[in-house]
Amino acid sequence: MLAPERRTRADILTAVAIAALVAIAIVVIVWDSDVRGTESVPAAQTLAAPAPATALPTELHELWQQADGVAGRALSVGAVAVTAEGGTVTGRDPRTGEQVWKYARKLPLCAAEVQFGTVIATYRDERGCSQTTLLNAETGTRLAARSSYMDDHVSLAPDGTYMLALGDNRLEMWRSDLVRTLEYGYVDAPVNPHTQPRTGCTLLSAASAPSRLAVLERCPKENADRLTIQNPAPKDGTVPEEYSSQVLNEPGGAVNGARVLAASDSRTLVYLPGTSGTPPEFAVYDVSGNLVATHALTAPMADNALVAHIANAYFVYTGDTLIALNSTTFDPLWGVQHVLGTPALMAGKVLVPVPDGLAALDPATGTQTARIPVQRSNYHNEPITLATVGSTVLERRGPTMYALGS
Repeated sequence: MLAPERRTRADILTAVAIAALVAIAIVVIVWDSDVRGTESVPAAQTLAAPAPATALPTELHELWQQADGVAGRALSVGAVAVTAEGGTVTGRDPRTGEQVWKYARKLPLCAAEVQFGTVIATYRDERGCSQTTLLNAETGTRLAARSSYMDDHVSLAPDGTYMLALGDNRLEMWRSDLVRTLEYGYVDAPVNPHTQPRTGCTLLSAASAPSRLAVLERCPKENADRLTIQNPAPKDGTVPEEYSSQVLNEPGGAVNGARVLAASDSRTLVYLPGTSGTPPEFAVYDVSGNLVATHALTAPMADNALVAHIANAYFVYTGDTLIALNSTTFDPLWGVQHVLGTPALMAGKVLVPVPDGLAALDPATGTQTARIPVQRSNYHNEPITLATVGSTVLERRGPTMYALGS
């Protein structure tokens, strides 16, 4: 019979040394981890959803203002107004501006958006705008996160099904849980080489719909922009599935400033700048990349032009004029001049920012039905984007969110 094993002094010292090394490793991991640099303050209680406005206010004044330098538009979701500044995303009471919840990291924000009843916040680290967090819009609690190589600057654009994250050299499409469905453009460490159809291209703009992704890019040795229409969620997310891809031969295709404005499941809308012999225009392409319609513009679009998708229409703010377009065919419905930005819906009307306040327009015809005076503070002619929460109107002007109420 073997004698029982006995612990020696060396065994005990070895065990203590291993435990100490494990403790040190844990401290180092925690010290360098994202958790240490994150502050999450969930909502103590959620806000009740406000009743939709049934009538337009006769007057509005500023209720509060907060810094909002990161979001590309006025953001609201459910009962919450959302601001993004520095490294902090904040859910706010739309009537008072008071904090409902906060999520902050010791990293700079690249972009913030809302979709699926959630808030999507993308942060920059040494790999670019690579760290993205999905937050519950009611409570501010974290639902999901993802990390991947991205450009140093990205924009986020929701389409109702997917989220488009676009940089100069690379884009990704994400599902509602932040799982990636497509990577396109530059790939830093491809699992399978030669999966991308082209290399070295600069991604100029893009827009997506539930079954289509349209990308305008400029590629080496090509003398005009290339329009590529593809599947936003191919079977293999690392292998793009193209429906068409061709260099634009239309006038304006080789002029700086062309951009994809919108995509539907059957059409793509592209802005083509004017040339010495042709006016600027909206060009409409089908899935095969065939030009099916053009709509001439009376003036070029400004560099800070904006697009909003609301209800059954797209609204293009050209820098002075708001043009309503059918959301499927992109046929123009109506246009209104001398506006300051993109609209929002309230009480069945289209609210549009104008120099002396808000104009209420009939959504079918663009006819003005009312005008609500607003005295704007600290306004310097920046494009304005609107959102509504109940009877509160949110205006994002430059790097600041303003709430308007009666």
